[in-house]
Amino acid sequence: MDEENKKVYEAEDIQKILKIGKNKVYDFLEDVYSNTHFFKVIKIGKLYRVPKKSFDDWLNSEE
Repeated sequence: MDEENKKVYEAEDIQKILKIGKNKVYDFLEDVYSNTHFFKVIKIGKLYRVPKKSFDDWLNSEE
C-alpha cells in the first residue's frame, strides 16, 4: 500500500515526520496513549498505530 492510502501511521512514520529518535518517539506515543491528548493512539501489545487523520489534524492545527 502506498503512503497516501495508509489509514494509520506506525511509530517509524511518526519518528520520520517529527525528526526524533526511536526512544523519544516511543516515549511520546506512550504518553499520548496514556493521557489521551493531542491525537488518537492505538496500542496493540507493544505496537503503536496512529490514525493518519487524527495525527495530521493535530500536526496541522493552528493552536
